Parts: sequence; structure tokens; C-alpha cells
Amino acid sequence: MPDAGFHFSQPFWLWALLLIILVAIWLRFSSVRAHRGPVDRYADQHLLPYLLGTRELGIGARWGRFARWSLLWSLGLLAMAGPRWDFTDMQVFRPGSDLVVLLDISRSMQVEDVRPSRLGRARQEVFDLISEEPSIRIGLIAFASTAHVVSPITEDTQTIRNTLPSLSTELVRLQGSRVSFALERASQLLAAQPEDSARTILLISDGDFDEPELEARVRELAASGIRLMVVGVGTPGGGPVPAADGTWMVDRERKTIESKLNEEQLGRLAEAGNGRYVEANYRADDTDEIVRFALERSTTQAAGDEKTRIWNERFYLFLLPLLLLLLPKYRRIPT
Repeated sequence: MPDAGFHFSQPFWLWALLLIILVAIWLRFSSVRAHRGPVDRYADQHLLPYLLGTRELGIGARWGRFARWSLLWSLGLLAMAGPRWDFTDMQVFRPGSDLVVLLDISRSMQVEDVRPSRLGRARQEVFDLISEEPSIRIGLIAFASTAHVVSPITEDTQTIRNTLPSLSTELVRLQGSRVSFALERASQLLAAQPEDSARTILLISDGDFDEPELEARVRELAASGIRLMVVGVGTPGGGPVPAADGTWMVDRERKTIESKLNEEQLGRLAEAGNGRYVEANYRADDTDEIVRFALERSTTQAAGDEKTRIWNERFYLFLLPLLLLLLPKYRRIPT
């Protein structure tokens, strides 16, 4: 049940209320006097405001302006101080599963041996994963010759949804697949997460890369508690690799370069990472397998007796009258 307990979250702002006293003292011992000079010889005192374009404020007008300023100043400071009361204690939960997706965006992912393309199929895999299990905290890294963190590990999967359509092979100038760079960035992201959470890397690729030391690196990650699951995109028959100009990419002998799904290599990587290998398809069973694997060692649970207190902020009670008092100052004066 909510409990009462009025206080200010930022009470140091209230010290600024002392400025009202200082301004009042200054007004008390000062006065605005008309400047006396040669012009006083040629005009009476009551005519000087009309000649000089200035006028001396009376005592009532000066203190009236001071009162209005004091009210606005006080309301602003009270709002900044953060008045609040009523709170609810919420149980704290540890994150249960952290997963970093490594999305291959090298040129070979443009092959259309699966529809609409390998990259299109890979993006759909990520989208399906987010839609099926929103409780998994997900990070996204796009890689080719270099690795780029598209999104850190987060529960805000809507950001990843919005970013997915813009991921393409045109984002990288140097072509090629360097999975080791992506693994290194993924391990850095996962190292910042709680040690008791399930930490998983999901590699989505066609396996068209050649890194002899890659399996050894995957075994090191597995030994540290980071498992690797692999999703293969493409077909064993493969297809020609499109070039940026719409033609086909060719090698030094002017032969068309073809790319095939390297299931054998991807399977070895999954085995080295204590994970599993699945082939992307248009059914839901591949996504279900990813979710089951990511949640296998999930440790989602209440963090003991640890709770967090959620206060009901009431700063708007002072901010709204402040805005209403300022509103007449912004009236458009007809000319």
C-alpha cells in the first residue's frame, strides 16, 4: 500500500528563496531618481518623463513588481525542488537473459537464393525474435570487415525494430566478413551485464568467411560462460553475389563469384561455443529454438529482499500556476 511522506527530492533549490530577502532589502534602501543635469534648467520636474522618455516608478508600483517577481521565483524554485509524496515499494528483479545478435551485412548476404535475400531473411529473424520473447535483453551488432554496435544490450527493443530496415550492405565500404571483430565487441557488451544472467551470442550469417583462429576464440568465450548459437541463412546451392552497380561480382579471372551456405563451418562454430546450429526458415520453429536456447540458463528471479521505491512526483502543482501567470506576458499586442 502507498505510504505518505512529503519531502523535496532536491531541497538545495530552496536556498535560492533567500534571494527574495536580499532583493527586498535592496528595494527598501534604494530609490530610482531622475538624472539631474542641464535639462533640469529648462523644464519642470513633472514634465521630464515626457521629454526624456523615462519615468520614475512610484513606491506602490515598485513593490507590486517585486511581489509578482517573488511569486514567480518561489513557484519556479518549489517546482525545481521536486515536491513529492506517496510511494510504492517495487520488487527488484535481476535480468534473466542477455543476448547479443551478430548480423552479417557483408556483400554475400545480398545473394537471393532465399527470398527476398539473405539479409532480408536475417533481418526478419531478428524481428521475429524480438516479437516472440520481449523479456530477453537484446543488443545488436552489424559486421562485415568491421563491427558496429547498432544497439547496446537493452530492454527497449523498439529501437532495434526501427533500425533493422536501414541495415544493408551499403553501410560498409570494405567488404568481407571478420566475425572475430564482432565477437570481441559482443563480449565487451556482455561483460557489463550481471554475471548470474544467461549470456548468449547469436550469429546470423551465411558462413562465407575464412578465419582459422575463430573456433579457438569461440571456445574461450564458452569457457567464460558466453555461449554461441548460430543461424545459417542461404542454401547449399548458393548464387551469384550482386555488385554495387547491379551486375555480378567477379574475381581476378573475371569469373562470377558465387556464395554458398557453409553449414559445416557454422555447425563447428556452434559446437565450439556450446551452442546449437539452426537454419533460417519461414516457419516459427527456428525462432522458438533460439528463444529456448537463450532462456535455458535464465536466472530471472527476485533480487532477495531488495526493493526500489517509486515516488509520485508533484512538481506540476507549482509549475502549472507558474505557466499560467507567465501566459499574459506572451500576448500579441495589436499594432
